[in-house]
Amino acid sequence: MERVRTLTPMSSTSNYGMLTLADLRERVKTGQVDTVLVVFPDLYGRLMGKRVTGTFFLEETADGGMHVCDYLLTVDMEMDVVEGYTFANWQGGYGDVHCVPDWSTLRQPDWLERSALVFCDLQRGAAHDPVVVSPRALLKQQIGRLAEVGLYARCAIELEYYLFRDSYDEARRKKYDGDELQTWGAYLEDYHMLAGTRAEGYHGAVRRHMSASGVPVEASKGEWGPGQHEVNFRYGEALETADRAALLKHGCKEIAMQQDCSVTFMAKWRTDLAGSSGHLHMSLWDAEGTTNLFAGGDSGGVSDSFRHFLGGWMTHARAISPFYAPYPNSYKRYVHQSWAPTAIAWSRDNRTAGFRVVGEGESLRIESRIPGADANPYLAIAATLAAGLDGVRQRIEAPPEFVGDVYEGADLPRVPANLSEATVEMATSGVLREAFGDEVIEHYVHFFKTEQRKYDEAVTSWERARYFERG
Repeated sequence: MERVRTLTPMSSTSNYGMLTLADLRERVKTGQVDTVLVVFPDLYGRLMGKRVTGTFFLEETADGGMHVCDYLLTVDMEMDVVEGYTFANWQGGYGDVHCVPDWSTLRQPDWLERSALVFCDLQRGAAHDPVVVSPRALLKQQIGRLAEVGLYARCAIELEYYLFRDSYDEARRKKYDGDELQTWGAYLEDYHMLAGTRAEGYHGAVRRHMSASGVPVEASKGEWGPGQHEVNFRYGEALETADRAALLKHGCKEIAMQQDCSVTFMAKWRTDLAGSSGHLHMSLWDAEGTTNLFAGGDSGGVSDSFRHFLGGWMTHARAISPFYAPYPNSYKRYVHQSWAPTAIAWSRDNRTAGFRVVGEGESLRIESRIPGADANPYLAIAATLAAGLDGVRQRIEAPPEFVGDVYEGADLPRVPANLSEATVEMATSGVLREAFGDEVIEHYVHFFKTEQRKYDEAVTSWERARYFERG
């Protein structure tokens, strides 16, 4: 298994690698930890922050938090300063936001030596107000709106990625050319045990390291592409699931770097191969988290809450699409009979549907197959809760179940064709403006428009090959 080596993870701590502040103090004292990664997700879902020495973290950061530049919630993927944001701009001088540790997220990332990690919430100003445009704040806001009506959400995200024999540096030198990069696998390996064994040194390391780092992995499997894999981790509360998904994507890349290979969570990395999804599973529970409110009732074992949440989710599916498919590339995944949905319909255990209902009783849940692996998990879950809660409040009925091949449903509403179309839907949604506030919607409209503009301005290798000589 050339170049893929099995990493030996540290012993798993109690509770899947989670730490208390007292645990951290002891580990810093004994030298088991000398660095703390103090992080928060940006608009893309990337982890941003600082590596703080363990002693300084305990002496200064643990109580007071730390500061970072507010431009981190406005820059694009290349860290270009983007004008036009109200939140942070040249006129405002690009000041600081305050990063406050969420101690429930403190853990020891198993693939990094002598390191701990904690997620932060962002605050601003003398009053330490939440930074409402930050992804973690958006999700906490929607969790709070659910709690106001006595509801509690549990969810899970299935993440798919492609594994390459090329390191990230090699892929960059090859200009990420789809004909030059070598996937770790030569044929479609969906559920193939033999094909998965070829890269078990990597996938096994991901399972072990993540499970020992507060991301309890259930399984991994080959997917419908050469070198494509899927990792499933344990479902949980909404914010916990988003943190786990963000850390898993980050950790997968770092583990790949340690093994001189690379992974991508792009929704569509090559035209002729399957895209990578981030299927989102959702269920509503009572305030104590003891009873699945989707189950029961006289409508085929489902409740009013189920029908109304699904009705709201589907009604607003086009408006929340930018949170599921955030880049121009994301929409290239929605291809006829590609396992990615093209229409908005629901069906029981039907993988052609945008909304697939699975499980029964306490396990009853709705799976949206619309999100891609490139989605920011905080934004995707927050948008889902906002849409579903509107359905519950307004008692929006879901349409009749579609039975059969949803790809052939000619009269069904469609998934937006591109990011521009989806952004217009989001910008004009009164429900989303009510749920998130005008400030948040305008911030993200500008973000998505910037992504589209950058794409529209780029000259691609496809254009040169097509038009250089013959155009």
